[in-house]
Amino acid sequence: MARARAAAGLCARDPQPSEESCTQEDLLLAAAYVSDAEHNRNVRFETSPQTIRLYYFYNHWAMRAATNFFIFLDLSLALFEEPALFPLPFLATSIAEVLCLTAFFGRLVHFAKVTPQMVFWKDTKNICIMVTIVLTLIDLIIYGSLEAVSIHTVRWSRALRPVFLINFPQSRQVRIQIRRTFRSIRNTLPDILYVFLLFLFSMLIFSLMALKLFGDRGLRTAGGSPYFTDILEIAFELYVLVTTANSPDVMMPAYDFNWWYSLYFITYIIINTYIFMSVFLAVIYNNYRKHLKNEIRKLAYLKRHKMIQAFDILKVKVVTMDVKRHPLEAWMPQVYTSSLSLFIQKMVQHRIFVWIYDVIILINAVFIALDEKNALISYAEWLFLSLYITEILLKLYTYEPRAYFGRKQFWNWFDTLIIIAALVATVANATIQSASRRSSQQILDIVLVLRVLRLLRVIVSIERRRLLGLSSAAPLGVFKLPTFRFRVIVTTLINIGPTMLTFGGLVLVVYYTFAIIGMEMFHGKVQFFDSNFTTPGALVCGNPALKDTAFARDRYCKNNFNDLASSFIVLMELTVVNQWHNILPRRSRVHRGAACCLEVTSGRRINYGVLGLRGCATSLGGLVP
Repeated sequence: MARARAAAGLCARDPQPSEESCTQEDLLLAAAYVSDAEHNRNVRFETSPQTIRLYYFYNHWAMRAATNFFIFLDLSLALFEEPALFPLPFLATSIAEVLCLTAFFGRLVHFAKVTPQMVFWKDTKNICIMVTIVLTLIDLIIYGSLEAVSIHTVRWSRALRPVFLINFPQSRQVRIQIRRTFRSIRNTLPDILYVFLLFLFSMLIFSLMALKLFGDRGLRTAGGSPYFTDILEIAFELYVLVTTANSPDVMMPAYDFNWWYSLYFITYIIINTYIFMSVFLAVIYNNYRKHLKNEIRKLAYLKRHKMIQAFDILKVKVVTMDVKRHPLEAWMPQVYTSSLSLFIQKMVQHRIFVWIYDVIILINAVFIALDEKNALISYAEWLFLSLYITEILLKLYTYEPRAYFGRKQFWNWFDTLIIIAALVATVANATIQSASRRSSQQILDIVLVLRVLRLLRVIVSIERRRLLGLSSAAPLGVFKLPTFRFRVIVTTLINIGPTMLTFGGLVLVVYYTFAIIGMEMFHGKVQFFDSNFTTPGALVCGNPALKDTAFARDRYCKNNFNDLASSFIVLMELTVVNQWHNILPRRSRVHRGAACCLEVTSGRRINYGVLGLRGCATSLGGLVP
């Protein structure tokens, strides 16, 4: 609306107006096209005045914030539903979920009001949202009815909740990128499938070969169990070997029997671990890169088309003027423009001010490493906090606050929040210490972590040097080359941040889905007992089937699916790969199959897939809008 009002003013002052004068409706429509181009929205909406206003209201920040809130609330319900980290009655969570579904349905109806009917019903995102709402309501009714008669069943619709995060149109930029990433992955899957089938065929051939070579030789593992006598056990162990998690343990019985058998395992590792996994990564990278390029090309075309439509409507030359004055200059012009005030501003903007605080950060690092119990060190902490707070206040006095805390000023936000949090935690710790003569360990831990995080101000300083062009002005040029190299690294990390955030959201969606499935399938199967417990079940994690397994021996009992937080930790451990075959207990064939399936779909494949997509997106980082 602000953009439309600005254009209206320009149109009114145009000394040579076009034959067709600008109307308010034309300006609103042109501003809507420009806004869509700016925010990468590809929406075909009706152009009637009433619909355009509805479209503005649909894209209003308050409406988007409300949608984001209900999406976050819907996903967070898994923390309070059985199996729950913080249990709440079923009635409370069901009411909250119905409220979320109502908000989603209202958002969808609003979107249907602004788009042509044919376009709305052809959009698969809208169909997915409607189907998910209906399925969730059906599941909620069935589950609630059975719970009323004390029959426990599965809440299968909870795994569908990420659908709302991904498919709501015109969501935040990160979610738009996640949706495009999913679309690119879907287009890449057919080529990946061919490589995966060849990999499975190779693994099956080696499994049969191992069964014939070692099955009848009476070999045993270090634990005394038969060695390579079951085709399913062999296939599972060889799949684990591809991830290198059981190497060289899986080879040792055959190697001890005859060293020639090591050639079998060496050949298997070369073909399946190094060749097939490299081909896997290359196929993912190349295909995803191709589809991502197509997405970017299409997006650039749509943005250009939207801008052409806007300027075809306006037929005027639009000039953007953005002048921001410091609030103090508007409130107290004489004070803010006085000689003393100008001297303070000039001092803060000078390179020496940056160097002084670089030295303060280095001295602070030395004091952090010293003994915390020393009274001098404790008092010095207050001095450093005062210096940092003074720095922030001086910068807010010098620079316009809205520009200093702008949308892209991440380091300014980070710096300020860290200092404020450290101040609050230090004051709280000092208050508790003076009242009870002892420190709160939890608050003290927070204070210590925040003190260390304050050292990241070095990165802030490097980035600020880049923005202010101070590296070339370093005294005698001593630190010019190291500062330049650090600046390149920091700038690269900052530039790939949005891309990493996109793929972080992608992994979060996958984790959430598998966490819900894992909780429904495995919750309560493994229990964690404190080391002081002496009950017999404590030694087998509360499950007799885990007796004599590596899972119980290594005390992996806390790796379970008993709540959402534990499930996320287990999935992260599977993604890292190390010891995943021990983390997933496989006492029976059923457990073995489920473990292998869970690892294939949520662990190693995520690791390779995200690695390839992350590299591709990073290489195209300059093209991603």
